[in-house]
Amino acid sequence: MKGIARWGGWFALAAVASLLFCSPASAQFSEPTQSIAVRPQFLKDIRIDQKLNAQVPLDLTFVDENGQPVQLKQYFSPGRPVVLSLVYFTCPMLCTQVLNGLLNVLKEQTSLDAGKDFEVLTVSIDPTDTPALAKAKQEMYTGIYARPTGAAGWHFLTGREPQIRALADAVGFHYAYDPESHQYAHASGIMVLTPDGRVSRYFYGIEYHARDMRLGLVEASGGKIGTPVDALLLLCCQYDPHTGRYGVLIARILKAAGGLTIVLMGIAIFFLARSERYALPAKKS
Repeated sequence: MKGIARWGGWFALAAVASLLFCSPASAQFSEPTQSIAVRPQFLKDIRIDQKLNAQVPLDLTFVDENGQPVQLKQYFSPGRPVVLSLVYFTCPMLCTQVLNGLLNVLKEQTSLDAGKDFEVLTVSIDPTDTPALAKAKQEMYTGIYARPTGAAGWHFLTGREPQIRALADAVGFHYAYDPESHQYAHASGIMVLTPDGRVSRYFYGIEYHARDMRLGLVEASGGKIGTPVDALLLLCCQYDPHTGRYGVLIARILKAAGGLTIVLMGIAIFFLARSERYALPAKKS
């Protein structure tokens, strides 16, 4: 009886504790100020639509970090892909995370350099952003990037609303301005473009994998950059547009391994046959 009473006391204490700790949480979710299922109307269209192989209008005119008018075509050249990020320079949080993630994955490309192997374009979606803000961002990020060709290879552009919208629409980047917070709502991600300005790959979120970025750059360049090992990896990996990642194709690996096995077996049989022929004793006359 004493044991039962003791356990009953523990259960009663646990019940009281659960009420004490759970009541505020249940009140918080039962009487929210706004249902989490309810989203402001302008947020419903915030997304990135994949437009693989879509052509970016390269005749669009923007202003670079030095205040000079430029056309997008100036940053595209044969064999050199372009990494595109759409942000705005006064963004209080998300854009900085996107740029930091981009910076980190570029630094992880130990044998590929911005300005030498590829170009980077960071374009503001806010038409009120100024070249002075663009210059400050460019100096900060290329300074941290710390590659000799970085300043010449990472460009920060501003522009007018029609040009910004045309570029964003071409790559499927949907964003909206919130007049109450005076901020832009947008998705997070970056894109890789081919040397002739077609959309090649999308990478989502604020952190990007070094291998995916490298394979994306090599693939977008048509094999003009990278190593034979990268070409082999592309044979064994395939881009998944749903995840924005490169996945290993087991079937391709097995096929390649099978082919290599046949080649090695053929070489082994050749040398064995050759050694046996030389090992036979000469016939007596």
